[in-house]
Amino acid sequence: MVSRSCVKYISLLLHNAGAEVRVIRLGEVEFGYDPLLHSETYFTELLESEGYEPIISREEHIIEKTKTAVIELIHQAGNVNSLIRNSDYLVERLGMSYTYLSALFSKYEHITLEKFIILHKIEKVKEQLEYGEFTLSEIALQLGYSSVQYLSNQFKLVTGISVSDYKRSESTRIPLELLGKTDRYS
Repeated sequence: MVSRSCVKYISLLLHNAGAEVRVIRLGEVEFGYDPLLHSETYFTELLESEGYEPIISREEHIIEKTKTAVIELIHQAGNVNSLIRNSDYLVERLGMSYTYLSALFSKYEHITLEKFIILHKIEKVKEQLEYGEFTLSEIALQLGYSSVQYLSNQFKLVTGISVSDYKRSESTRIPLELLGKTDRYS
C-alpha cells in the first residue's frame, strides 16, 4: 500500500470479504476474520489477486516502511524535501543507517534506494507540471534540487525527454506503486 487510495481500497476489499479491519495505514493492515468462514490463505490470495503482496519478513517490513517514508517525503510533505536531505530524513524516520537501508532495499527491490527516490521525484515533477501551479524553479526548490538545470538533466535522463517536450506531449504519469517495478525508468 503506497497511497491513501490503496488504503481505502484494501479496507473496502477486506470488509466486503468479511474481515474486520482493525488498523490500516500506508504499508500495514491488521484485520480479523472468522476462521470458520475463511483462512489466512484466502485473504492473502485475495490481496495478491489485486496486486498487493504480503510482508513476511522483518526485512520486507523495513522495505515497506522505507517506501512509505519516501512517498511521504516526496509526495505528501510539501517543502520538507527542500529542507532536509533524503538520507537524513530516512535515517531519522526509520532509526537505521542509510547504508543498511540502501543495501537492504537493493537486495529486495532490485533497484537502488537512490534510484527509487529519483523516480518518485520525477513523478512529482510531472504532477506539478501537469497542474501548472508552480514554475520549474519553484518545483526544483520544493524537491531539493540545487538548480533547474540539474532537475532538467535528471528529468531527461530518467524519462528520455526534456521537460519542455514533456509539457507538449501526451505523456502520462506512472502509478506510484509501479515505480521501480516497470520496465520504464527502472
